[in-house]
Amino acid sequence: MFLRNITFLFALLIVWNGSVRGSEPRGSISIESRKIALNGVPFSVTITVLDADGGIDDSASGEIQLYGFKMIDSEGMLLSPNRLEIENGTLTIDRVIFESNGQNELSVVFNSLSGSKNVQTLPAILSLAPPLIAIGLAVLFKEVLLSLFAGIWIGAIFLAGYNPISGFLVAIDKYIVPSLANKDHAAVILFSMGLGGMVGLIARNGGMHGVVEKISKYAKSARSGQIATLSMGLLIFFDDYANTLLVGNTMRPFTDKLKISREKLAFLVDATAAPIASIAFVSTWIGFQNGLIQKGFDSIGLDRDPYITFISSIPYSFYAFIMLGLIVITAVRARDFGPMLTAERRAQETGKVLREGATPLAGADLSELDVPDSIEKRWYNAMIPIGFVIVTTIVGLYFNGKAALGATAESMKFHEIIGSANSFTVLMWAAFGGSILAAILSLSQKLTTLQETVDGYLNGIKSMVYAMVILILAWSLGSIAADLSTAEYVLHITRGLFSPNLLPAMTFIVAALIGFSTGTSWGTMAILTPIVIPMAYHLPIEAGIDVSLQSSIFLGTIAAVLSGACFGDHCSPISDTTILSSMASGADHIDHVKTQLPYALLAAGVAIVFGYIPAGYGMNPFLSIVLGIGALYLIHRKISKPVIVS
Repeated sequence: MFLRNITFLFALLIVWNGSVRGSEPRGSISIESRKIALNGVPFSVTITVLDADGGIDDSASGEIQLYGFKMIDSEGMLLSPNRLEIENGTLTIDRVIFESNGQNELSVVFNSLSGSKNVQTLPAILSLAPPLIAIGLAVLFKEVLLSLFAGIWIGAIFLAGYNPISGFLVAIDKYIVPSLANKDHAAVILFSMGLGGMVGLIARNGGMHGVVEKISKYAKSARSGQIATLSMGLLIFFDDYANTLLVGNTMRPFTDKLKISREKLAFLVDATAAPIASIAFVSTWIGFQNGLIQKGFDSIGLDRDPYITFISSIPYSFYAFIMLGLIVITAVRARDFGPMLTAERRAQETGKVLREGATPLAGADLSELDVPDSIEKRWYNAMIPIGFVIVTTIVGLYFNGKAALGATAESMKFHEIIGSANSFTVLMWAAFGGSILAAILSLSQKLTTLQETVDGYLNGIKSMVYAMVILILAWSLGSIAADLSTAEYVLHITRGLFSPNLLPAMTFIVAALIGFSTGTSWGTMAILTPIVIPMAYHLPIEAGIDVSLQSSIFLGTIAAVLSGACFGDHCSPISDTTILSSMASGADHIDHVKTQLPYALLAAGVAIVFGYIPAGYGMNPFLSIVLGIGALYLIHRKISKPVIVS
């Protein structure tokens, strides 16, 4: 009897426990947001109701209770919502804001389900510290590696709860290693090293010297040498990376012979890379730009072709046109100003293309390689591999884009196919294919032995290592800036400056600040384009502005994002294209930044005064370009001095 009672009670307990478990809610609530928030800077939170299997419960609709949420509306007014409506299992809340530092908790309740999340909140001003510290130290001490790492470490300390030891470990494990492991970054590194190896080969087999001798027959002065360099930069318009590395490495021995400073070469290379690629009808930028424009159109339900819009906006890319005009004026007039004038006079008077104590990003193994007199210096041994790289890049972009699009490629236009290609993959094909071709030319003509061929290739790769380390650190710092919402903070503090007529000019300035702080033009475009397109579309309409003027503001603002990003990228020591320009030209990186900065600032100032401000009031963009370049010529004539003092 006792045993029966015990058995009954045990069974009853099991049934009761099962009924209790059966009454527990099935499913959960997920809250997704930034891991790190900035005090006073709005961010987005997505709430998702999940079913028992972890999928979205699309039947979940109704009122949801919020705890710890504060928001600001479009006018900046503070709101404290207690309840909102959720539909189909998801709810995204924009403009969530915290007003206190430390750990802030967000909690939600929906029916019998609940969820919460702690978000670390930092003082907003700290988001600017990593890039500014890196840039400041680099300029002050002329030591790029340690300066970049200092900026990364400072940012990691903030992200690790102000613990310097944890910050050191986080900097290496979560930022530097992933920057190297990133597929696209690895492709850039391999492409750069492959191209460096190819240049090492054509330097060793006499091909590069042959090119110098050939061009020397036509360009025998610093003026004609600079014109030849910028002409080659304009020719390679389809990709900024390919432009930078090909022009810098190819023209460096030639400009050295003409006593053109490495700083000037780096400027010519940098100034014909992103500006020309950003306004080309066909380039590796097209797909990315069109995708961002389309995203902005989708957010406001605007039915327009993004490529046609991009083409229409090209005349408003004032900075690109003004910068290209500036390098032509500078090269043709053979006059400079600021630190560039000092560098050019040093090179012309002493023959020293680098200042005393400079640290060029291209190693001496490549730039100072002597070719035995017994080797015949044939120009085509350099130009055939270089031409192969150019042709392979263009053809490869087409076929790679076609493969990516599949059957739909048959109905696509050429620029759409190019824009869909993976440029990093194609550039690797081109670089290593060019290397193989250079090796075949060397061996088949018995210009080098097999061992000398390998040594020449490795010397070319070694010349790139220092720059590659800097590039990895710059990417890491960019990731730190992204996690600290640096760009969002810059956008937040400048948001109140926007007005319809000044929107193109203010967009250019904000894009420049973000590009300078983050060191990435593409990242700047990705952040700003979807934000400013709705503003550029709605603000003029709400202000009752004339339809033709609305179009000018709209197109001018879209172009201002791109041009401002290029300008910020040009000025920033932590920009990858700036680093690559220094590397390909064999220039000291900080010297390149210091000498280029006054030119970039001049071009930007003229672009704002004669381009973006008038665009907000309806001036014809072609007239703006003509007036801007005319004003640029007069300013340059006033402030510049001849390089060679008679």
